[in-house]
Amino acid sequence: MSFFKRIFSSEKKETLDKGLEKSKTNFFSKLTKAVAGKSKVDDEVLDNLEEILVASDVGVNTTLKIITRIENRVASDKYLGIEELNGILREEIAALLSETNAGEATEFVIPIKTKPYVLMVVGVNGVGKTTTIGKLAYQFKKQGYKVVLGAADTFRAAAIDQLQIWADRVGVPIVRQDMGSDPASVAFDTLQSAVAQNADIVIIDTAGRLHNKINLMNELTKVKRVMQKVVGEAPHDVLLVLDGSTGQNAFEQAKQFTAATEVTALAVTKLDGTAKGGVVIGISDQFKIPVKYIGVGEGIEDLQVFNKYEFVDSFFK
Repeated sequence: MSFFKRIFSSEKKETLDKGLEKSKTNFFSKLTKAVAGKSKVDDEVLDNLEEILVASDVGVNTTLKIITRIENRVASDKYLGIEELNGILREEIAALLSETNAGEATEFVIPIKTKPYVLMVVGVNGVGKTTTIGKLAYQFKKQGYKVVLGAADTFRAAAIDQLQIWADRVGVPIVRQDMGSDPASVAFDTLQSAVAQNADIVIIDTAGRLHNKINLMNELTKVKRVMQKVVGEAPHDVLLVLDGSTGQNAFEQAKQFTAATEVTALAVTKLDGTAKGGVVIGISDQFKIPVKYIGVGEGIEDLQVFNKYEFVDSFFK
């Protein structure tokens, strides 16, 4: 279908296909069993499909939307054969993702012309937050942008050291202070440094703890307020990093963080090691926050911009 025309390079597409292999194999093995012996899409097939989508961590509410869309297609088209079900799923899920205005990008670009563009990154420890920041810095630098990192996760010395390793690996400057320093102070210094260097992009790492939502909310609010003394509109985006392999737990984390701060974009990591790739569809739909990036491997090139057409094509082809 022209709707799914090739957008990514063959190399990027191959990486995406490989990263979603477990999710796709799991989904289609179940779907094949569900439609065995059937010639058309009937109520039993739809009931089985509903169970499969929920089991793939698409989420109950999003699954019901997809099933309703397919029921409407069955009613309007009168007869739908099993061989057409795959194509319909691709179309309806891509259409659903379109409602969040997500997944149109093909390259790592910044959405504003003024600089520096300030990206604040949030997420619990262990989801791949610092690694995502490092890979983002690499991708943005590769596009010709001047990037500065800020190590404002001062709660853990390991977080500061890990970000330093990424800064050294990518070859970008980092602003850091000692463990236990005020995160807002680090963010302030980072933006001042970025402005002085005429940087294009600032990426600020923040503490990944949710044990007390009020404290987290207060800390992130303070970081924002202090950054705005240097760059009036900062942060331009708040990126929440979620571990796709945790399935429904990723939904819970999204709920907690969106309650604590205004999240404007999502990155879903570790999709290559899980059969729970459907979580990208569910989270994008339920929270109406665009998925901007997905992690489909451990390599530095394996963080990709999320493109809904390529994602759905890889998942359902």
